[in-house]
Amino acid sequence: MLAACTEARGAAPSAPGPTIQDTRRYEKPSDAEVRRTLSPLAYEVTQQGATEPAFRNPLWNHHEEGLYVDVVSGEPLFSSRDKFDSGTGWPSFTRPVDSARVVEKRDSTQGMERVEVRSKAAGSHLGHVFGDGPAPAKTRYCINSAALRFVAVNDLAKEGYGAWLPLFGRPVPAATKRQESSPFTETALLAGGCFWGMEDLLREVPGVVQTEVGYTGGSSAFRKPTYRDVSSGKTGHAEAVRVVFDPTRLTYETLLEQWFFRMHDPTTLNRQGNDVGTQYRSAIFYLSDAQKRVAEQVKARVEASRKWPRPVVTQLVPASAFTPAEDYHQDYLVKNPGGYTCHYLRD
Repeated sequence: MLAACTEARGAAPSAPGPTIQDTRRYEKPSDAEVRRTLSPLAYEVTQQGATEPAFRNPLWNHHEEGLYVDVVSGEPLFSSRDKFDSGTGWPSFTRPVDSARVVEKRDSTQGMERVEVRSKAAGSHLGHVFGDGPAPAKTRYCINSAALRFVAVNDLAKEGYGAWLPLFGRPVPAATKRQESSPFTETALLAGGCFWGMEDLLREVPGVVQTEVGYTGGSSAFRKPTYRDVSSGKTGHAEAVRVVFDPTRLTYETLLEQWFFRMHDPTTLNRQGNDVGTQYRSAIFYLSDAQKRVAEQVKARVEASRKWPRPVVTQLVPASAFTPAEDYHQDYLVKNPGGYTCHYLRD
């Protein structure tokens, strides 16, 4: 099997692509989370340096257009435009999408001298790089399918990789370009338990153009909190979703009353389902006096409706700094359809 990684054939690589402005943060989850979300083979390959069988892996002969990302962190690594048939039985690429996203290390195992390739953000073992690829660079990145997740070009924007569309000759979507200050959109910051389930429901609300999960509402001593910081319960930050929406299609009032207060239990203090802690509290972080007034009115109506057997404990607090969560948390239930969630819409 290893001997097959000593000879390759293929066509010349594509020309250099456009400059990509990807500002997302890619980080490695805890080992417990990696074990829970990866297949046994993917864990062995990325975390223990194993090699999958040649010709018996899903991506060696895969030709769909799109991006190949780290299965652990979601970090973009390779493009279909740089993929070629090396005849070795593993996915082969002439180059990474960004040389800064891969790390090369000397590998003296298996009785031979090779150059190992790992992802920069998560340190995932990917495979090896050889000097027998197509001209002019003559490099061949021999990568394990189990270390990669493929995102089709038509799904890039939906999965948060819209900034990479120019790599495939497509424009960046307007929703990706929009800033919070845009007069055509409004932003809401909402917390209601685990942000995986919250985002999964919010992204489907008609009028929502963009969602992003992150951390807010805590101590300024933790200006750029990580998931590990927040999950400790010591930061005061809540798991929240930043929702960018079109106010001509969806009002802030409707977003709160018909969606936010229906997708979680606003009467459980610092808890949602099996998730317990201040990071799972129910909160509306208002960004203006107008949002504050609307939130107060909606909360009062929800309380008066008596649809909940206990008092509504949703906090109404002014918005503070919002730190986007690590990439593996973004669109989590899109990437992991069978993943955990305790959120659903109530009648």
